[in-house]
Amino acid sequence: MRASVGDQLVQHGRVVGQHDQVSEVVEVMGSEGNPPYRVRFPDGHEAVMSPGPDCQIKHKEKEQQL
Repeated sequence: MRASVGDQLVQHGRVVGQHDQVSEVVEVMGSEGNPPYRVRFPDGHEAVMSPGPDCQIKHKEKEQQL
């Protein structure tokens, strides 16, 4: 999994009815786009995340092309 600043990190809900959590990558702390990432959630709080299999990266370039 590789990300760049500005990409979205989507953490899918783990149980039925739980919504996905979407955050924006504000810092890539690993080498060559690898985790961990500092992310910012819509409510403004930040966290350092090392995403697991329940996460996906939505790249900024792909979103702009659609």
